[in-house]
Amino acid sequence: MPKKFTFRGYTLEELQKLSLDDFSKLLPSRQRRSLLRGLQARQKKLLEHIRRAREQKEKTGEETIIRTHCRDMVVLPEMVGLKFGVYNGKEFVVIEIKPEMIGHRLGEFSLTRKKVTHGTPGIGATRSSMYVPLK
Repeated sequence: MPKKFTFRGYTLEELQKLSLDDFSKLLPSRQRRSLLRGLQARQKKLLEHIRRAREQKEKTGEETIIRTHCRDMVVLPEMVGLKFGVYNGKEFVVIEIKPEMIGHRLGEFSLTRKKVTHGTPGIGATRSSMYVPLK
């Protein structure tokens, strides 16, 4: 039997019924402070997109990807189940929000750096590559 998700003693359904102020009291201090100071204009616009996408998903059943540059947005319970394209500086990384992501920020799931994998030096790349054996 799979373990039921809870966040600070609340189930997902209970979290979704809470107001934003009540939910912010459950968050760690940094996220709580950013919500208590009020959402920025771009975060409010993202919330509108989220609510429209949720309505569309309930009506038609088709899922849209919400593209955003707002990496500092705290993941709220109403975002669970939606797909976001979070910009990492080069491309939009598609993320599906799961209940375990609540309280984190969107940018945590869209990494901005990747591991560098260097190829072998080519012909005439540097002086040291002259002495690389061909076989």
